[in-house]
This record gives sequence, structure tokens and C-alpha cells, in this order.
Amino acid sequence: MDLHPIEASPLHARRERVFLVLAGLFLGTLAMLNILGILRFIKLGELETATWGTLTFAVAIGVLPYPVTFLCTDLISELYGQARANAVVWMGLLLNGWVLFILWIGGVLPGFETIDPGTGSLALDAAHRAPVFFEVRTFAFGATLASMIAYMAAQFTDVWLFHFWKRLTDGKHLWLRNNGSTLISQIVDSVAVILITWWVGGLTGVLDADSPVFGQLVLLIITGYLFKFVIALVDTAPFYYLTRRLSVYLEIDPYAEHREESTRPESVH
Repeated sequence: MDLHPIEASPLHARRERVFLVLAGLFLGTLAMLNILGILRFIKLGELETATWGTLTFAVAIGVLPYPVTFLCTDLISELYGQARANAVVWMGLLLNGWVLFILWIGGVLPGFETIDPGTGSLALDAAHRAPVFFEVRTFAFGATLASMIAYMAAQFTDVWLFHFWKRLTDGKHLWLRNNGSTLISQIVDSVAVILITWWVGGLTGVLDADSPVFGQLVLLIITGYLFKFVIALVDTAPFYYLTRRLSVYLEIDPYAEHREESTRPESVH
């Protein structure tokens, strides 16, 4: 394989390309879930209660690929360190802003839609819906706003906790930092994304107007979190497997930084 002048060695090129795959999967998944986000909710079941009325168990389709983003940041954290993981998280925030900008300018520029002469706004069809782009745009704005806030809180929590437990255990107990960081950060994400989505009106049609809102919101938070909880536990196996295989393939020792820290004079107590 021919190397580009900026690639110091075949090993350096290999490491950078694996990082590109992990970062690309993270950012691509993030963009996809923000567009799909709350366009559809998957109905898992209903429960009739005397106090809360009909409780609906549902998860947004945007939740389905979301655990992949935590697997990617955990792998980047383990193999490439906290600084690179944080850089990818910041890039994800910029990507969210870029998606919002394109959605905004795409709706502002003149198109071929019919304008209602009475209101000066877009003409609605027989089902009282705007053209498809504007329907998607409205939902995506709400989903992306909720996602941006929840994403920043959850991802930085995940990265910080991952390295907190890695330092605390001197790089041991891989399962602890993988599951612990993800499970706690997913609580932050689940609460934030449901409450913000509800606040911007993105749960219209999902919530039952005849039942108390609070109970339904709590149920959506719990349902979404339990889904993420199960997926987080399931991804422990691929995380272990990929960490070991990639550590050999990339010739990276994930524990080297902790051995170096323990040998520094200032670290001796």
C-alpha cells in the first residue's frame, strides 16, 4: 500500500483509518437518528390503569441506532484516549448544527409548493398536512433540538465516567467502565430527550389526551431507558471483542497510560 506523505508509517495509516471508521459510524448514526428521530414511534404495548388511564409503551425509531454511538465513543476512548473521544463528541454537535442549518435554509428558499392566498402560508392537503419536506422539517427540528441538548449532556457524561473508572481501576475491569459509563449517561439522555421533545410539541399524536401527561412521559422515559439498558449490556461482548482485536491490530496498549501515570513520582503516595 502506497503511503501519503502525511502518513508516517503503515501502522500510523492503519490507526488513522480505523479511527475514521469509528468516527464516521458515530457521526453517520448521529445524523440519521436526528432525521428519523421522532418521525415514528414503535408501539410496544399498552396498559390500562385506574390512576393513570391508558399507559403506552413506545420507543422512537431514533432510539434504535443510538446505542451504537456509545459503543463507538467507548472504543475511541479505550484505544485513542479521552481527548479524541471529546473531539468526536464536539464534531457531533457541529454536525447537528449543520443538519439544522440545511433544514432551515431548505425551507426558506423558494420552491414549487402552493401558497394559500388567504394566509400566505403553505397550502395544506386534504389531510391538513404540509408538503412532506416541511412535515419532516418540523419533526426533525424538534428532534434535533432535543438531541443536541441531550447528546451533549449524555456523551460528555459517558466519556468522563469512562475515563474516571479507567483511572480509578488503573485500566482494569473493562466491563465496569463500558457498562457503568453508558448506563448512567443513558439516564441523562432518556430524561432530557423525552422532556425536551414534549416541550417543543414533538410528542403530539403519541400521548393520549385523555390521560395525565406526567405518567405518560415517565413511562416513555422508562421504556426508552430500558431499551438502551438492555442494548448496553448486550454490547459488552462486542466491546470486549473489538477492544482486544483492535488493540492487537493497531498495536495499541490501552493500559500504557495508566502504567506511566503510576510510575511518575507525583503519583506515589
